[in-house]
Amino acid sequence: MLALRLTRGSHPLVLMRRLLLAAASAGVGFLLLCTLGYASGHPAHTSGSVLRLLWCAVPLAATVQYAVAVARTDPSTRPRPGLFAAGLGPVRLAALAAVSTAVSTTLGSAVALLFFLHLRGDLTGLPFDGGAAEFLGAGTPLPLAAAVMLLALVPLASSAAGGLAVRARPVAPSEAQEAEDELAPAASPTGLPWGVALTAAGLAVEAYASRGSAGNPFPLPGRLDSTPAAVLAGWVLTAIGLAMAGPGLTHLCGRLLQAVRPGAVRLLAGRVLMDEATRIGRPLGILCAVVSGVIAASVLYTGGPSPFGPLTALGAVLVLGCTTATLLTSALEAKQARARTAGTLLRMGAPASALRSAAILRAAVLLAVFAPLTWAIAELAALPLTG
Repeated sequence: MLALRLTRGSHPLVLMRRLLLAAASAGVGFLLLCTLGYASGHPAHTSGSVLRLLWCAVPLAATVQYAVAVARTDPSTRPRPGLFAAGLGPVRLAALAAVSTAVSTTLGSAVALLFFLHLRGDLTGLPFDGGAAEFLGAGTPLPLAAAVMLLALVPLASSAAGGLAVRARPVAPSEAQEAEDELAPAASPTGLPWGVALTAAGLAVEAYASRGSAGNPFPLPGRLDSTPAAVLAGWVLTAIGLAMAGPGLTHLCGRLLQAVRPGAVRLLAGRVLMDEATRIGRPLGILCAVVSGVIAASVLYTGGPSPFGPLTALGAVLVLGCTTATLLTSALEAKQARARTAGTLLRMGAPASALRSAAILRAAVLLAVFAPLTWAIAELAALPLTG
């Protein structure tokens, strides 16, 4: 009940993030139900159904990641003295975040079920002249227990991850402690070597899975065929590697900004990047992996017959949208964490234009480092099939 009351009184921006989470949950639930419908209508294509289900894990992971970012930036779950006095400690705040996330994702799953049943013709007859009947398994009985289990995946995973993220969030430091943290040398993330190794391993797996297929791009899900599982495994390894390398690369960007006699703006921008390397670097690395996959696919299929079915397009939109929204939400969380420091600088006489210039400089440096990296990984991924 408390979660519903806090939702009703939330800021419009918070409500918009929750609605986006509900929309993402609806999209993932629809993909999972489509996989179940295809398996029901094509019992002989067991391997194809399994590969479709594996592909659904990618948008599911992107949605869970976005749910964690939404839970961490929710003002109602932020530790405050008044809430502690009312008995809402870290454990109850984590439970509140889990319930709020479950409400949004369950709403999305319900919408996905209604839309899926409508397209199958189970409610009012087949729409679109039965154009979606084949890949939805229309006319075949749908296993109720399997449908409920698949629809429960997103709410359960998202609420558990969101609650754990809020539970593990450190308590807000005092002003003295925050000043000491600002003056200390930020520790460098240690995942860069492992991230580089995993990225290279993922590219090698993709190249090995695509051997002997030069000039013949692999098929994508959403049609009657499916992508080889090894290609998906290679891309997942690449994404994990970039997520691990992202904080180290962001920390390195901060060090580069402070090299060779930095001014006040460069020094401020560099220190903020070093301090926020872990919070910003991971979603930035995942977005780099997603965009590189989109670029590689566009290179592979340029000038040929379009392999993209409706489910492929939906999955791509979900993954790209969720990773972008996660990065923007993490940037907002970083801004909220720096609010006290920014206020102190303004009270000390620092011009507001200096803070804006530092923010623009941080964005420019990150773009200059991650954009070429994204393009290079996309070219390396597409090279075995275009040679």
